[in-house]
Amino acid sequence: MYTLRLIFKNTMRHKLRTSLTILGLVVAIFSFGLLQTVVDAWYAGAEGASNTTLVTRNKTSLVFPLPLSYQARIRAVPGVSGVGFANWFQGTYKDPKNFFAQFAISGETYLNIYPDYLLPPDERAAFLRDRKGCIVGRKLADQYGFKVGDIIPLKGTIYPGNWELVVRGIYDGKQSTTNTATLFFHWDYVNETMKKVAARRANQIGVYVVQIDQPENAAAISSAVDKEFANSLAETLTETEKAFQLGFVSMSEAIVVAIRVVSFVVIIIIAAVMANTMAMSARERLGEYATLKALGFGPGFLALMIFGESLLLSAFGAAIGIVILFPFAAFLGKVMGTMFPVFEVSQLTVIQQVLAALAIGSVAAIAPTVRAVRINIVDGLRSIG
Repeated sequence: MYTLRLIFKNTMRHKLRTSLTILGLVVAIFSFGLLQTVVDAWYAGAEGASNTTLVTRNKTSLVFPLPLSYQARIRAVPGVSGVGFANWFQGTYKDPKNFFAQFAISGETYLNIYPDYLLPPDERAAFLRDRKGCIVGRKLADQYGFKVGDIIPLKGTIYPGNWELVVRGIYDGKQSTTNTATLFFHWDYVNETMKKVAARRANQIGVYVVQIDQPENAAAISSAVDKEFANSLAETLTETEKAFQLGFVSMSEAIVVAIRVVSFVVIIIIAAVMANTMAMSARERLGEYATLKALGFGPGFLALMIFGESLLLSAFGAAIGIVILFPFAAFLGKVMGTMFPVFEVSQLTVIQQVLAALAIGSVAAIAPTVRAVRINIVDGLRSIG
């Protein structure tokens, strides 16, 4: 207890220097955590993917569709327990800047594959009954003020025309990481219209989502599905949902890498600043360390004093940086809206922040400790004043 009090008093000996050092640590740990949270948000779709769901798309490119007739053939592949499908819609809501994900889906078969979308039974039934019905995620509903019964007008881009959808339900996420910033509506509504205005585009699917019985069978089932359509006019590529999501992330991988690099550069810079602070403190106390050695205190005690002060500074800075990160991330998540459907501080990020703080405190104390331990008593006493 006495040693802790002594460490604390040493830490507060130069209040301005201590305050500025802690402020720098707060900024560094906070920035590191925020940048890691941005990276996590980028990978949120892939991390939240089910290990029992496969995605089948056109082998040539995602922009090319697949025939509706493939559904029954995929369902017949051994190990497949369910098949749904979805089309990216990309309609404009009132203003082009109001961007959010919209998918035309196969209705009940699609929802059955994603039990993480929690929808009240009455709202689910209402959606399935209404051909023009849609369901929206809670985050999307909160951002635009959508309520059950509202009519959402969309101006089609991929599918030209004016489309009116009726909100029949608002779904929540089973997990905090579940995407609740998406609008789903019936593919049949789009398909019926295409049959009238562009018959060649009817009965075409963007991707099939395939539910399998056992995750360890994913590779074998993927291969079986693709063999089913080998040498056809629309060959397929089947992969796990996580691999499918990571394919999108890889398009912007350079940005993600840059963010990671910047986050670690911030830690390296503050470690250098912290090391300089500890070196200044140790230089001022060479006489004190020499006196302690003359009184019989060993190298271990001197190391404890220096490392204790450095780690205490790091702990204060890290604690404040971690605490303010949570409300700021929540605020930023609301401001960004559907840009990042999932934006929250993960447990891993907090652990990384703590480890970064420990690393900063430890590294900064090494050089001053070595100097204090090696100082000759006579030389140290001469440095007084």
